[in-house]
This record gives sequence, C-alpha cells and structure tokens, in this order.
Amino acid sequence: MPLTLDLSVADLASTRFAISPLSETISGLQQLGDPRLQETNLRWMRWASDELAARPLGLSRTWPLIVNDRPHWPQFLLPAPIGAGRTIDDDLAAMRRTTARQVRDSLQRVFGDDLPDGAVELAAHPAAELRAIATELREAHDRLIAPYWSRIRAVLDADIAYRAKQLAAGGAARLFADLHPDLRWHDGRLTLQRWRSDRIMNPAPGGLVLLPVVLGTAYVLIKGNTTTHTTVRYPARGVGALWTAGTRPASGSAVRLLGRPRAELLEALRSPATTTDLARALKVSPSAVSQHLSVLRDSGLVVGERTGRSVLYLTTERGLALLDPKPR
Repeated sequence: MPLTLDLSVADLASTRFAISPLSETISGLQQLGDPRLQETNLRWMRWASDELAARPLGLSRTWPLIVNDRPHWPQFLLPAPIGAGRTIDDDLAAMRRTTARQVRDSLQRVFGDDLPDGAVELAAHPAAELRAIATELREAHDRLIAPYWSRIRAVLDADIAYRAKQLAAGGAARLFADLHPDLRWHDGRLTLQRWRSDRIMNPAPGGLVLLPVVLGTAYVLIKGNTTTHTTVRYPARGVGALWTAGTRPASGSAVRLLGRPRAELLEALRSPATTTDLARALKVSPSAVSQHLSVLRDSGLVVGERTGRSVLYLTTERGLALLDPKPR
C-alpha cells in the first residue's frame, strides 16, 4: 500500500538535501537494537557492540523511545537539518527547541496512553528531559559515530553530489526515479510503495528535506512533520563498500595491470574517501596515496570532487570495469 506526497510547485522549489549527524546516531542505535535492520553495516555493528560491551552507554531516556515494538518513533528527536554542513551540536540544539506541546503530541501519536519508561517524565517535564536526552545522544555520537564520521560524511557528500547532477540533468523526474526503487514520481506526486496503508499527504511547509543515511535501513523512511519539515530518509549510495576499504582484495587483473598498491586504492574507492581516509585504511603515508591517486586520476580510473575543504575520490565506471571484468 502506498504513501503519496502531493507536491506543489512551491514544495518542489523548496526541496533540498541535508546531512545530519544526529540522524546517523539514532539510526546506528536502532541498528544495534535490531541487527536485522541492515546487514550492510555489520562490520560497524560488531565494532560498536564490542565498544559498548567494554563500556556501556547510559541511554535510559533515549533507548525506549527509539527501540521498541512500535512502527514509529517520536519525530521531535530528529528535526530536519537546515543544510548540509550541520554538526551534532546544531542538530541537538534544534531538538531542544521542540515545544512542550510538540513533545506531548508526538508521544501521543506514537505510544497513545501507554508511555514507555522515561516517557512519562518527558511528557511531564519536556524541557528538562530533552536536555537529558540530548546529553545521552551526544555521548552516543562521540563514542560510536565520531570515530568514523569522516568516512560516513564522505559517502553522504558523494551521494548528494551525485543527486545534484541527476537533478541538473533531468529535473525532479530524473532525481526521484533514481533515489530508491520504492519511490515513484508522476504528475507532481511522489509515491512510496510498501507503506502501512493507502494515504495521500501534503508535506509540511517549506518543501521536502532529502536525507541520505549510511547507518540506516535499506528502506525509505518518510516523516510527515518533524516539528520543522517533511523528511525523506533514504540509503546513501556507496554504503556497501564503506566498511571494506583495505579489507577486500583487488582483482588479479587489476593487480597485474596497475600493481598491488594502486589496485588496492582503486578497490578501496568503490566508496568515496579522502587522501587521509585512504592512508589510514591502507596503513600507508598520505604522500604515497597522493602519488598513486595522481596516476589513477590521469588514467581516468578515479575522479576527485572538492567538498568544502576536502577532496573526495571515487572509482569511475572505467575503474569499476577493470575491477570487475566481464567474462568473455
């Protein structure tokens, strides 16, 4: 059964992309609460599980809100970020600005009158409890997300750069056709398949906020009103290769043609990364990585795109063809 977003011209004109460290934090915690959600991130999940086994997090307020048997979780926990350059502090400040009425209304929509442990106090004292929840989420981010944030951020930046090219080349039809297999765009309407019931919804004012997610599920999640905007959270491109940098062997043909160091770089760059990320993953010096990247770039096997102060490198289609040669 589908959910349909009826988008006006103004909605479409205001639609934008954003990145949220808080989104990755909440999604990561949900992954740990139900490992069946996404097998792609198993390597991160094993690391995070070991980290928490050695030193558990205090999540007494947050955990019951996001890991439970309900099909939703309170929308105020993830306000739509304003732009792509957000920090965890920006996200948490926006969450703390949620009004008491918005907190109580959201809790009612998710849990009805059967509030879980901790939510009763949240409904009674929203401002104080939101500060406590923000403290828990900040520690979770610092422990579980920050050590890998540069790599996660590289995938998110590369996804947005790719989507921007799709939008420039073919407008909304091209963008939404390629965003996720469950999404359909037709005649001013964006339809999400695999929904709980047939529903047509007008988005909140200000257009859609499109949020790529690394540590999320394989499905699209639409939040109708996050206390700010309507968000469409979808799996980012390149997640499958994110955790394999430096661990997956390069193909024999690539090694014979390029030599092992360059072939390993080409393999690692199935998922976008910076020179520093590559040096750390492959345990070589940044200068050595830069020299090899220069040769690979001149050969058309990798491409670099500047994002802020960093340059993200990614294997091109020509490079992928070398790594995955078709049998004759």
